[in-house]
Amino acid sequence: MAFDAASLKYDDKGLVPCIAQDAATGEVLMFAWMNAASVARTLETGKVTYWSRSRQAFWVKGESSGHHQRLVELRIDCDRDCLLALVAQEGPACHTNRRSCFYTAIRGGAEVEIMAPMAG
Repeated sequence: MAFDAASLKYDDKGLVPCIAQDAATGEVLMFAWMNAASVARTLETGKVTYWSRSRQAFWVKGESSGHHQRLVELRIDCDRDCLLALVAQEGPACHTNRRSCFYTAIRGGAEVEIMAPMAG
């Protein structure tokens, strides 16, 4: 069965959440939004392309930072309202220069940074 991006369940702004996960390690790297066109671009180019809500524009991960995400596989959840992008990540995924955007944990009722920025 051929994939049709229109078959996904988008929110009222035409967006679907996408979680990026390192295909090799299973580490959750980041969360962002996609629209039907960015899903199509991601599948066509192999470069993970999100939709920037603040800029109202496509955002190819790594376009400005050089920290690219190459698509390994795109998965759809059972409700068709969330995507999982298995990626090969080059460098940090987070704009704070950390490997993952999920670098803060709540431990004992306090927020604790559990990941330092990457060197270089």
